Amino acid sequence: MFKGIKVIKSHGIQYVKNLRTQPVSPLFRGRPVIKSNISRDDIRMVSSLCPSDAIDPESGSIDLGRCVFCRECSFACPEKIVFTDDYRIAANTRNGLIIHPGNEEHLRLNEEIIRTEVRRMFKRSLKLRQVSAGGDNSCEMELNAAGNVNFDMGRYGIEFVASPRHADGIVITGPVSENMAEALQITWDAVPEPKIIILAGTDAISGGMFTDSPAVRRRFIDEHHIDLYVPGNPCHPLTFINGIMDLLGIK
Repeated sequence: MFKGIKVIKSHGIQYVKNLRTQPVSPLFRGRPVIKSNISRDDIRMVSSLCPSDAIDPESGSIDLGRCVFCRECSFACPEKIVFTDDYRIAANTRNGLIIHPGNEEHLRLNEEIIRTEVRRMFKRSLKLRQVSAGGDNSCEMELNAAGNVNFDMGRYGIEFVASPRHADGIVITGPVSENMAEALQITWDAVPEPKIIILAGTDAISGGMFTDSPAVRRRFIDEHHIDLYVPGNPCHPLTFINGIMDLLGIK
């Protein structure tokens, strides 16, 4: 027993103590900042470069729900568009994911539209069923990492479960392919009320690079209320965990 304790102690502290302030790699691509003096020519140029049409050609705003964080716009206009290391970029409205030129404020959830039953029922325990609706396994791996020894979202009672009948909501990854649309609906129907929907990653939020594909059927997304949008391509575990913490009112 003492040998086992000695081995564990030698590992040191592995978990992230504060998930709100944990620094990330300088290579991380988080909330973009668009300078207010970006010109019309710059906007048209970076808009034409964007592979997912995330940049509005008129206003120059960036839609994080469509952005694949490739940074082509930043490479082309490094003095006008900068991707910061701010990973707290989840929102509970679709428009809340749009970054406008000159706005450097942090993204936060709109407290006024959070359903009261969500915090009343799930603040201390939230069980989620993850559905890969045509995903490429990148977001799925990041969600798996959210529960590992480093990020340990289970310390807040947030866990993934095997059956939708044991879940309080679903987390959708992928653009929702045609062959997963029915399975997604069946999974949702099996979750007891009250329940929530979380979209994780660019593909789930907007369809990403696959928006116009005939193999995609996003009717489920259009017809249901979405409680949380977690952008990223893929979304970082810290983005996902902080988004849920904000949704549940966990300090």
